[in-house]
Amino acid sequence: MRIALDSGPLTSGHAVRGIGVMVSELIEALGQEGKKVKGEKITIDAFDFSTNYQLLTTSSYDIVHYPYFFPYALTLPKKKSGKKMIVTIQDLIHLIYPKQYPPGIRGKINFYRQKLRLKNIDAVITISETSKKDIVRFLGISAEKVYVVHLAPRKVFKKLRNEEIKKIKKKYKLPESFVLYVGDVNYNKNIPGLIQACKLAGIPLVIVGKHALEIEEGGVDLHLLRGPRDWLRFLFNIPHPELAHYKQLTKDFTNSKKVLRLGFVPNEDLNAIFNLATVYVQPSFYEGFGLPVLEAMACGTPVVIAKTNALVEIAMGAALVADPKDPREMAERITEILKNPSMVRLRSPLRTSLIKKGFERAREFSWEKTAGEMIEIYKLLASS
Repeated sequence: MRIALDSGPLTSGHAVRGIGVMVSELIEALGQEGKKVKGEKITIDAFDFSTNYQLLTTSSYDIVHYPYFFPYALTLPKKKSGKKMIVTIQDLIHLIYPKQYPPGIRGKINFYRQKLRLKNIDAVITISETSKKDIVRFLGISAEKVYVVHLAPRKVFKKLRNEEIKKIKKKYKLPESFVLYVGDVNYNKNIPGLIQACKLAGIPLVIVGKHALEIEEGGVDLHLLRGPRDWLRFLFNIPHPELAHYKQLTKDFTNSKKVLRLGFVPNEDLNAIFNLATVYVQPSFYEGFGLPVLEAMACGTPVVIAKTNALVEIAMGAALVADPKDPREMAERITEILKNPSMVRLRSPLRTSLIKKGFERAREFSWEKTAGEMIEIYKLLASS
């Protein structure tokens, strides 16, 4: 069985974000797990479909896998490639929050065309039961065609000894105790709510991810405006919803002295930062999965999550839960873990319990398991 997998996200802005991580780990794991399959040779060819389209169309692939989907851009081909074609849809955040992510005229046209191109797809892979329900609801795809395959924490994330993390604490000038957040700062991530919660809890917030450092550049610049509706907003001084969110967030960063933005951090350093964090918080209004939650658990860091379907599904009782729309409740959950901030390293029963449950939950996910489930789906489609 020959499988083509699009590695395009690894050479784009997605390389250090969730899609890039997923594609990179999946390619490696599929290569290893494919060798273990008995009775059938499985070949995984990973390449950028956009720059090697001739190879894609002239080769006889049993499965062609597009590992990402965006509703407002043409990420799927006009014609079917390979004998069977699969797409991975991580989430549909833009459709769930249309006011914050307005498509514009071009986006609406592209969405219509994307839905037409989805008819060429033989199966959809998604990363949580939450996302599966959204795919069925918003895209009209039969539930029988949608398969849930969970992601997994990367192996680099693990518990470290204190002496291994002292250098990282000094390198990034980290406080003695802090709340950690890893990821982008889009509207659905609810970072303003997290900033407010940390203020109420009286603990510094550390944010890892280059997006948080880039939003100052995301002002109302002409090159960011697309389509007639956006030009009208600019002419009449009506802020684009997403840019308005970034503008407010920039103010929050400026006015919050206890928010430390580290930007992009190499995985080895990030592992140590996870280990140093007093608590990891995922405050999102919505997530398709929430990979940093499992990565924090794998490092032995207690976790607080927002009460959203996917995060509850992934954490499965191994984290404290708070209403994302209530910063005070989120602060209370953080404080439950902190207890006495000056003695945070003295483990409370709650902290010890969360760490133990977190380790156990994280061990239920692995990229070997993810790849094995993916190969079973490939085999099922190829034989149908």
